[in-house]
Amino acid sequence: MRLFGRQDEIRRLRDLIGAAGAGQGGALVLRGEVGIGKSTLLGHAREAAGFRIIQTSGSEFETHLPYASLHQLAAPVLDRLADVLPPQRSAMEVAFGLATGTPDPFRIGLATLSLLAAAAQEQPLICLVGDAQWLDPASAGALAFVARRIAAEPVAMFFAVRTPSDPTDLDDLPGLTVEGLSDADARNLLAVKSHVALDDRVRDRIVAEAHGNPSRCGNCPAAGVSRHRIRRRCRPASSAATGPGWTTFRRMRGHC
Repeated sequence: MRLFGRQDEIRRLRDLIGAAGAGQGGALVLRGEVGIGKSTLLGHAREAAGFRIIQTSGSEFETHLPYASLHQLAAPVLDRLADVLPPQRSAMEVAFGLATGTPDPFRIGLATLSLLAAAAQEQPLICLVGDAQWLDPASAGALAFVARRIAAEPVAMFFAVRTPSDPTDLDDLPGLTVEGLSDADARNLLAVKSHVALDDRVRDRIVAEAHGNPSRCGNCPAAGVSRHRIRRRCRPASSAATGPGWTTFRRMRGHC
């Protein structure tokens, strides 16, 4: 996977992955606006050689379901639940609806830590958590608990959090703000995403309006439009369309 302008971010990911492979685990929270490339960076981490990958994602439709996202993450390694101490195992069984009782957040956190540590003994583990701003609070608390306690385990945890968002238990974990691309990197990305050569004026305007957001560059309305059609037809429909903002290009979509 080729990434433009993400050398520093990739270095942070590789450092953490390398440390986890050597038995010194840790966590990193990627923060940034919609489309800035957080999921792409998680995808880069997913390609790490020699690691088992497990993943979950927050859902705004499941924030009211305690431990829903934790269950999604833990499901692939629940075959190691027998390695967890009985009091912790019982707490996790309650959390996942496998037994009746009242969930104990502390024991559930310990159970999650023990479960991931047991699974990582077979193969180092990378945990990917997308849309973490929508984790149900119980899962967020359990995963933050684990993230603060995996320094001696071959486990790397990566979270992607959309900003702005409400405060969560993840806020005190090590973080990295994913910034916009430079104009040069945005042009390089646009050149790869476009199926044809773009008119210089259109290209520069797209780059300016995207403000470094890779998604806006990659999904530009002019991508895939021939140079002739861009020159002839990609003009504002009215004076209102000449104002700043990405809405300019949404208006232009119907004229390309």
